[in-house]
Amino acid sequence: MKLVNLGCGNSYHKDWINFDFVSNNESVASHNLLEGIPLADNEVNVVYHSHILEHFSKKDGFSFIKECYRVLKKDGIIRIAVPDLESIAKEYLKNLDLAIEGNEMAKHNYEWIKLELFDQMVRNESGGSMKDYLYQSIIPNVTYVFKRIGSEGEIIREAFLKNNGLTQNISEETPSEVKVLKLKVFLKKLKRKLWKLYRKIKKNQTSLEQSKEYRIGKFRTSGEIHQWMYDRYSLAELLKSVGFSEIKVYSAFESQIQNWDNYQLDVINGKIRKPDSLFMEAKKL
Repeated sequence: MKLVNLGCGNSYHKDWINFDFVSNNESVASHNLLEGIPLADNEVNVVYHSHILEHFSKKDGFSFIKECYRVLKKDGIIRIAVPDLESIAKEYLKNLDLAIEGNEMAKHNYEWIKLELFDQMVRNESGGSMKDYLYQSIIPNVTYVFKRIGSEGEIIREAFLKNNGLTQNISEETPSEVKVLKLKVFLKKLKRKLWKLYRKIKKNQTSLEQSKEYRIGKFRTSGEIHQWMYDRYSLAELLKSVGFSEIKVYSAFESQIQNWDNYQLDVINGKIRKPDSLFMEAKKL
């Protein structure tokens, strides 16, 4: 069995052939997937990729899925995970209605779900406003946020708390404790900003505006931003358009791939890695 994981990042299994744009591990090969998949026709049994398709333009996404079809053997399986536009849209509308009715928690959830929808498309720096939300001293709707983004969000949050000497995730502190926590974070951020400003002045940059434009332009072409989104209809139509059949939505725990549970790609120790995902599989017949 030949199993291929494309755009794997830090989520891979050594029994698979793993590709990413940049490799940080000997088990992962470096390759620009916009230039195709470096495998022969009809070579592999399974192609899997998680949260990479949305980083391609609609046109490049079509070419990428065609490549997946090309390298699969007859009866080969493709499994795709992408942010679920339908789920995000439903959450947005639900929390919009509740926020208008005056539900305080829904107001916070509304702010978060807007970030899920837009931030990764419009941000001009790494992490964007989603990072800022996770870097608050107090996240008022932390349970909702982690339910949406899963273990990866928790890791980002825990690193922030550790770096700032904080321990609380949930707003259960007294008003005075909240003020102390916010002051600690403010002072650390102020220190970092002053240091960055000093370094900029020291380097005698030609123009702050030019520097900003260069930085944004470089970031916007770095691959972090989302260029397209999919739901169960549009993703199925894309798969059909290149020849895939038996297209079906699965949960993170279900798959036609043999021994799927053993690889812990969508589920790690019983927890879904990216709960905001649409999981879909299809076959090359």
